Amino acid sequence: MIKYIIKRVFIALGTIFILATLTFFLVKLLPGNPFTNDKLKPAVREKMMEYYGLNKPVINQYGTYMNNLLHGDLGTSLKKPGKTVVSIIGETFPVSAKLGLVSFLFAQAVGILFGIICAQFKNKWPDYLLMLVAIIGIAMPSMVLGPILRYFLGVRLHILPVTGWGDINQIIMPAFVLALGAIAGGTRSMRASMLSITTQDYIKTARAKGLNSVEIVMRHELKNSLVPIISNMGVGIAGIMMGSFVVESIFLIPGLGKYFVDAITTLDYSLVMGLTIFYGSFLVTMNLIVDILYGFLDPRIRVR
Repeated sequence: MIKYIIKRVFIALGTIFILATLTFFLVKLLPGNPFTNDKLKPAVREKMMEYYGLNKPVINQYGTYMNNLLHGDLGTSLKKPGKTVVSIIGETFPVSAKLGLVSFLFAQAVGILFGIICAQFKNKWPDYLLMLVAIIGIAMPSMVLGPILRYFLGVRLHILPVTGWGDINQIIMPAFVLALGAIAGGTRSMRASMLSITTQDYIKTARAKGLNSVEIVMRHELKNSLVPIISNMGVGIAGIMMGSFVVESIFLIPGLGKYFVDAITTLDYSLVMGLTIFYGSFLVTMNLIVDILYGFLDPRIRVR
């Protein structure tokens, strides 16, 4: 198991290194520069480029950036003087993380429950109804669902606030919008996983012993059905976190999404690279944790 973990850690570190390298050079390919402004005098622009080291050869900039990255320095925002990328992440990521965590837990709980119900009532009206909900959840993007819910639940019915952050009532609507797609995917995955197990010999044996449906589901089907679900949790967590960019913009939530969008539009190189590497590292870390958990759940993975 130790060799398996070490191997996965090295793969994760290599992936982060490749991500950082590609992000750096792709950002440099963007047209223009952060200080393209008609009101800015050429001499001042040159001084700014020199101050941030943007007038040096790209390969030298890359070496400096990677050296700083190894020391945990993601640079300073070019458009927000005096604010480092690390400080921006420290201030805003807890907001995005709270929204993402609430959405993820809600999506997993509902998705697993819906999947179990669909499998137990295969080709019956509960199955058709919940699968219809899953299809709607996949087909309707958050940029459409968010404004619709804001209008009906917030503006017309005054049930929930349409913007803001901090109160529990302000979390419900954006968390639901963010979780709907994951609920849909979780329902379909859990249903397929449960149905693949119901025909196994040990399930038939359990039924022959006289166990009722609830005991069979809880003691035999559920645990084995969760193995493929767990393997997708790393991507699911990161996917919800990345999806919060749109939701945060719709509901005016002060998370990382706002800064990421602003950084792209203003060509804030340091902030774009820092946030991309941060989110990429978050995704790789989640996958690493899931790989290790998967290795504990299924020893065959470690052998392969």
